Amino acid sequence: MGNVKPAFVKRIALELLQKFPEEFTDDFEKNKALVEKLTTISTKNVRNRVAGYITRLMEDRKKIENEPAS
Repeated sequence: MGNVKPAFVKRIALELLQKFPEEFTDDFEKNKALVEKLTTISTKNVRNRVAGYITRLMEDRKKIENEPAS
């Protein structure tokens, strides 16, 4: 089982995904650079948590899209 993400990390990530839905991918490094560019987050730890949460959401979205319809 993984760690629970703080509410502020989820809130920031979801706001970014709503504003820039086509920008993010399932690549953590690209998402990390985008989070740094699009926000004023000052700490590396928070930036990485937000980027990691976005990456996980994008991976989940990709899995759902690739599942065959039954």
